[in-house]
Amino acid sequence: MSGSFLLTTIVFLPLAGAFAALALRRNAELCRIVSLITAAADLLLVVSLYFFDLKSGATGNWLLIEDHSWIPGLGVRYLLAMDGISLLLITLTAFIGVLTVLVSWKQIDEKVGTFHFFLLAMQTGVLGVFLAMDLLLFYFFWEFQLIPMFFLIGIWGHEERVRATVKFVMYSIAGSLLMLIALISLYLQHGAGTGVYTFSLFELAGSKLSAASELLIYSAFLLAFAIKIPVFPLHSWLPDAHTEAPTAGSVILAGLLLKTGVYAVLRFAFPLFPNAAAASVPVLLVIGLIGLFYASWIAYAQKDMKRLVAYSSIAHMGLIVIGLAVWNMMTVSGAVLQMVNHGITTGALFILVGMLDERIRTRQLAETGGIWKKMPIFSAFFLFFSMSTIGLPGLNNFVGEILILVGTFRSSPVVAIIGFGGIVLVLPYALRLVQETLYGPSRGECPVWDINGREAAILAPLAAVSVFIGFYPGPLLDLVQGPVHAILSGTGNVFASLP
Repeated sequence: MSGSFLLTTIVFLPLAGAFAALALRRNAELCRIVSLITAAADLLLVVSLYFFDLKSGATGNWLLIEDHSWIPGLGVRYLLAMDGISLLLITLTAFIGVLTVLVSWKQIDEKVGTFHFFLLAMQTGVLGVFLAMDLLLFYFFWEFQLIPMFFLIGIWGHEERVRATVKFVMYSIAGSLLMLIALISLYLQHGAGTGVYTFSLFELAGSKLSAASELLIYSAFLLAFAIKIPVFPLHSWLPDAHTEAPTAGSVILAGLLLKTGVYAVLRFAFPLFPNAAAASVPVLLVIGLIGLFYASWIAYAQKDMKRLVAYSSIAHMGLIVIGLAVWNMMTVSGAVLQMVNHGITTGALFILVGMLDERIRTRQLAETGGIWKKMPIFSAFFLFFSMSTIGLPGLNNFVGEILILVGTFRSSPVVAIIGFGGIVLVLPYALRLVQETLYGPSRGECPVWDINGREAAILAPLAAVSVFIGFYPGPLLDLVQGPVHAILSGTGNVFASLP
């Protein structure tokens, strides 16, 4: 299927829908309908990929490739490629894209067309990041996704939205500018050494760099990606962004944007600079463990439900970083699966908090309570996803966490034992969230109502996917096994020893 435009259609269909919503901005209801149809069509296109014989036109673990000349004078190509990892992540992106439109259906009532323009444009940026294999094209999509999120938080966010937006953009741009300088340096050094000037990942993966150059370029890449994950101590932008973002913005941040950072480390940073990456493993393990413990501790102290879920998100990302740093088949497969799990579970929690905020007009734990008596169906979903986030066996998070911990134990038992202790710290803040929200006496007088059909259509698929992965993760792991093995093989044995 090389040369087809199926991947291009998947990437840019949301952007086309975004412009359609903008053109129809005077009719809010029509904007919502067009946006939902666009997001649903993109999801159907992605799902259809599972039913094609994708390998008929690609090689190795690549299922689908589009390769066209873009800027010949600079060796830049329009290169999109998809393997099992990319397929899994674009499926998550398209799925969440539909949910964010549904979540915003009643919540957003001002500048509706403009809101959906940025919402769908954001989806194009994330899809491009997961599929671009030319580093300059990847950088374009990487930067492009900042623009919609800037406006989603800055215009439709809460009281402190401007401060949160500026903080988010400043952190992101600082890392991205360093990455751009490093990218140009890699391009020039590869060209000088081989005579071929290219930004193609497939070509640059074989670059011969001095130890000093590799370390410097890798550090710049890693900094940009670490900010986006985010890892301790580069995480402080995330709780503010989550707190001030509209519900759809928080779902995109947790479900998709953080995953682009992890994906970029896996796809670009480690394979391009294996020796420097191997040298950084002790540092990554330490910051992963610190993030796991620190964020869990801070989450317990939060009074705002959104900030609590935001810090829990940082803690879970710390475990994923550990899985990447250990760099063996089991931990990396678990990290990829956990990216999907985190997107589903944490996204669902943000949706639930947003639904509750719509009803009682507060996110403060001290002002909630007794919700189970008033909203039993809502409360059942709330309890379900809270149990998922603590890794209850039979639900999705358990599978990813156990793969990471067992794989880590085989390579470094000390790290695994400490990591398990960090996961245990999830229990106090998750149980506190459930206890203070669902049980006890009611502390508010606002009339509330249980979930409606639209809200059930959002939560039920998320719950179904959580149960499916929890009981039958095999198809997803089979999908990523070949690509993960190929990436690990490409780094040789430089990761052979762990502390």
